[in-house]
Amino acid sequence: MLGLGDTYVEAAGLFVAAAGLGVAAYWAVARRRSARLRPAGPVTVQVRNSAGVYIGDHGHQQNFFRVDVPAAMWASLVTLVASVLAVGAGWLYLGWFKPSFAPNYRTQFLVDTAETTDRADLGAVTTALSKAVGNSGDHDALALRRFGGECGASNNTTSLTGFGTGDRRPLVTAASGLRAGGKPTLVRGIVEAVEDFSKPLGGKARQVDRIIVVTRHGADACDDDTAYVEREIRERVGAAGLALEFRVIGYQVPDGQHAELEQITTAVKAPPPLYAANPADLERAVDWYSNVEPVLHSAAVIVDTLNATVTNVNTAVDAVVNGRLDVADATLAQAKRAADDTGAQFADLTDRVKTADAREVHDRAVRLREQQQRVVAAASELLATARAGSPLEPPLQRFRLVAADYNSEVNALNQVLAALRAKLTAGP
Repeated sequence: MLGLGDTYVEAAGLFVAAAGLGVAAYWAVARRRSARLRPAGPVTVQVRNSAGVYIGDHGHQQNFFRVDVPAAMWASLVTLVASVLAVGAGWLYLGWFKPSFAPNYRTQFLVDTAETTDRADLGAVTTALSKAVGNSGDHDALALRRFGGECGASNNTTSLTGFGTGDRRPLVTAASGLRAGGKPTLVRGIVEAVEDFSKPLGGKARQVDRIIVVTRHGADACDDDTAYVEREIRERVGAAGLALEFRVIGYQVPDGQHAELEQITTAVKAPPPLYAANPADLERAVDWYSNVEPVLHSAAVIVDTLNATVTNVNTAVDAVVNGRLDVADATLAQAKRAADDTGAQFADLTDRVKTADAREVHDRAVRLREQQQRVVAAASELLATARAGSPLEPPLQRFRLVAADYNSEVNALNQVLAALRAKLTAGP
């Protein structure tokens, strides 16, 4: 979503573009009008840099003054107008059009392809990625990068697919072609993954930019100075200027390397790593971060926002009962405006209804919003009744009933979300 700075960019872009278009339009109209008014044939009288023409029987004279402008000045004026239009169009694109079409999430999978004692385990990673990508949101931009190779080599981490929405086949194909080899170069992989997010004109996601790391090693073979590793990662992430989120999954990571992996996870300000001991755990962990966590996030925002609006409605109802109709009117208006702040979250939930859990969360969230709208309508009816001087008890009773129904919907949705969170640690 656009922030305050983006609003200033929009305003500046609109102003500059409008000014440029105005100058260009005025210039074109003035030239056409001058050409239309310039006499083609009748008697003319030269007065220095002017031309006079007599029009009609009454001998009315019009004078046309000509100003000779050097070719270089005309070229400069044309260049200035074109530059103003180009800058204005650029501001409009970057500040308005591009954010409007930005993906909900930008997610890069960073996968460990370094050598291990069991090469078959890389197949489990490929399978988990393919399933998670198939359930991803329609407007998620997904990318894939691998790490693993020789220390100092330029190819010890490689971007396999750039960020893309829609067709997921290129990413699935790239994942199926992963081959094990080399040493674990986890730090270099993270650093280059951050760089992928900070490329010029790369844009930002509407909701979250994130990197999901799937590693089979906890220690980096090339950078064993943990303090240096933490400092390097923090500096690169800070230099990117993005609010990047990291999620780390350790698949069959040796117990002796857990501490190193947790230090690296702390350096990127990520939650503690999820450790997966078998392919089933791995699939659950990858899908959790890829698809379940966004559903939980959007649902939580919806519940918090709608609860806040209902709190305002309750305040407005209390004000009506106490005869403070001015306070009730202002508070109710605020609640109505706040209720429209969940559009992005509902759109994201709609994009993710590819699993039974996501569909249930979406459907319950829709019912909760509908019930919240009934609460607002009942409070509005109560306020109108008070202004008319009619008895308040009938509409007040109706408000209490719809408010109770809303609370029931909130409890039901919260129970669904709690059960969904518990699935992460549940057995297969």
